[in-house]
Amino acid sequence: MASNTSKTARASVRAGQAGQGGALSVLGEFKYLIPLNGGKHAYVRNLTNGKTAHLRTDSEAFVEEIRVLAAAGHAAKIRAEINTLAAAHPGDGWDATEKRLVAAGVFEA
Repeated sequence: MASNTSKTARASVRAGQAGQGGALSVLGEFKYLIPLNGGKHAYVRNLTNGKTAHLRTDSEAFVEEIRVLAAAGHAAKIRAEINTLAAAHPGDGWDATEKRLVAAGVFEA
């Protein structure tokens, strides 16, 4: 059967379907946050559902997305990643982002 979908599209669909089993297989270090626009926005990669959200770092949606990941056991890694971003980009407000998340109780067990 001939297919009109591209090789990349088919690979993307296969990769998305592979993540539905609930098992996680990651080689190397996984980055949860991809900073954008000088720290005002970020892509938040969610391992639990395989989706990536584009969110403002000062929004309630960002706090809730990080809360979901923290509740799934990723709090320490996310906090370390935010600290690394704060050290690498001191003017981007990642320290303020961490304070906002701590104030919201995201990293509490």
